[in-house]
Amino acid sequence: MRKEDLFDDDFLKQFKTGAELTGFLKEIQKRGIEKMLEGHLDYGKHQKSVSSNARNGHSKKKIKTSFGEAEISVPRDREASFNPMIVPKRGSVIDGVENVIVSLYAKGMSNSDIEEQVREVYNFDISTSTISRITEMVSGDIIAWQNRPLEPVYLIVWMDGIVFKVRENSKVINKTVYIAVGLRRDGKKEVLGLWLGKNESSAFWMSVLTDIRARGTEDILITATDNLNGFTDTIKNVFPESKTQICVVHQIRNACRYVVWKDKKAFTADMKHIYNAPNQEAAKMALEDFAQKWEGKYSYAIKSWRDNWEELTVFFEFPLEIRKIIYTTNLIENLNGKIRKYTKNKLSFPTDDAVMKSVYLAVREATKKWSMPIRNWGIILNQFLTIYEKRVRL
Repeated sequence: MRKEDLFDDDFLKQFKTGAELTGFLKEIQKRGIEKMLEGHLDYGKHQKSVSSNARNGHSKKKIKTSFGEAEISVPRDREASFNPMIVPKRGSVIDGVENVIVSLYAKGMSNSDIEEQVREVYNFDISTSTISRITEMVSGDIIAWQNRPLEPVYLIVWMDGIVFKVRENSKVINKTVYIAVGLRRDGKKEVLGLWLGKNESSAFWMSVLTDIRARGTEDILITATDNLNGFTDTIKNVFPESKTQICVVHQIRNACRYVVWKDKKAFTADMKHIYNAPNQEAAKMALEDFAQKWEGKYSYAIKSWRDNWEELTVFFEFPLEIRKIIYTTNLIENLNGKIRKYTKNKLSFPTDDAVMKSVYLAVREATKKWSMPIRNWGIILNQFLTIYEKRVRL
């Protein structure tokens, strides 16, 4: 049996944590081999034997893996005729062990934790260095994935960064993993890539966007971003026809930074009238009412709305179904939250390769359910075709 048949993605994705997966495998191994022996001997574990053959303890069996040999414990019979198919004589390791190790690593387990789990499940020792070699196989996958061709057109691309602590020159510093998620013309979401830089900046985003273009993307209809200085101009330089919507939720957070606690509830309630307005004209009137009430006390918060007004209100140009998915970067922030969940056990990473490997595997786990179009896709596609008939290029 091929390892991909025994432990494929459809099998692994049903387990939410490494503990669930390893617990299941431990029980399966125990029950499976014992049941095979019962069938072979034709009597149960605590029943009396009706033949000359009987249980005869356990033996150590040396098995091969892709990365060396190991020993596991296998029950035996007196006549030495028992040959469990899970671990056949002169056979190789339970073939999916490498997939299991990579899956546990992707779910945030450390090498030492994986070593312990494998020992409990398979009854053999595997060193942390071997585990590292197994997970290193992912490096080739990352390179191929990062260089794969992209769609010629994305309807929307959400962009954000997530910060990790990485060791460099004997110091632990902050580095940003840049993430871009695209909405394809079939309604499905796709992570376009991961890029590692020191600090989130418009200059680095220029290299990200250039890479996306070099891999075949000719047009992005709408980009959704945070309010990074110069980001909109950077996008225009690479995709000049793209409209950029600044995340309204980021704007709300930024504005509230200048507000004292006792005013925040009323302040945020008044802000809702701006972004919940039915159109841009009504939103502008709501901003003026908001400013009249609060500008004397929080002038800088009002200034941030006025300075970014054009990019903050792009979503008003679109129907409600499109508005809901572009006026915030919630989609990509939800992905970032799942990445954090899978990497939370790693306080810092020893190398750039280590952080990229962990984030890539976390993304792979987090996006396994991205197999269906987004909600209201039929309506949204028709809206895009009405607005951008020639650019959608179906």
